[in-house]
Amino acid sequence: MNPLSASIHERHQQTLDRIAAAERASGRAPGSTRLVVVTKSQPLDVVRAALEAGVKILGENYAEEAIAKMDALGPRPGLEWHMIGHVQSRKADLIPANFSLMHSLDSLKLANRLDRFAGERGVTLPVLLEFNVGGEVSKYGWWVVNELQWPNLLPEVEAVLKLGHLSVRGLMTMPPLEEDPQKTRPYFERLRRLRGYLAERFPQAEWSELSMGTSADFEAAVAEGATLVRVGTAILGPRPPKVENDAR
Repeated sequence: MNPLSASIHERHQQTLDRIAAAERASGRAPGSTRLVVVTKSQPLDVVRAALEAGVKILGENYAEEAIAKMDALGPRPGLEWHMIGHVQSRKADLIPANFSLMHSLDSLKLANRLDRFAGERGVTLPVLLEFNVGGEVSKYGWWVVNELQWPNLLPEVEAVLKLGHLSVRGLMTMPPLEEDPQKTRPYFERLRRLRGYLAERFPQAEWSELSMGTSADFEAAVAEGATLVRVGTAILGPRPPKVENDAR
């Protein structure tokens, strides 16, 4: 194992150990939280090193960047690629063919597009519904800051659940960034309670997944029930700066 892979392997294992400790501290079953390693904007040599270090789930924010990496790396047994970033409707056709799970389904319009393209390919795309728990206008997702307005969500959620080529597996969020990770716990708790609210009203659907928590706060997310945490820089190191002509 080369030095880059070895350092990623060490940080990856440290992160897994911290997740396991958070599970134990909150009385959760061991291994109930999966680790998605975020390779957004990381160069190909870092992604290769991550695979050599034993990483099995990669999370990407930009479909075209991810597909370029997939093409360069080739098929890898047991490797999952997850889409965790906002997807423009005009790029929805790239998702069903290339990703094992989409964390960031944030509108009915996008759901209809994804359903159409998944149907054309004859596949069912697993998705998570993204909700905006913190009221930040810079973030995507259905707005769920005011719990009194949760009933307003129900018609659109029902419409998504009726789509024949999407399989809703749970919820996702990206809360406001706080210096103290414990300050994010109320946002994670809100998403967990929202899952319960939706599960009561749509018991026919699967609501097993909660995608929440990043390098800054994943232990707090595990304590509130995260089943998927999205960790990048804590494992792979800082991302290279973007170049000016890096069009997304």
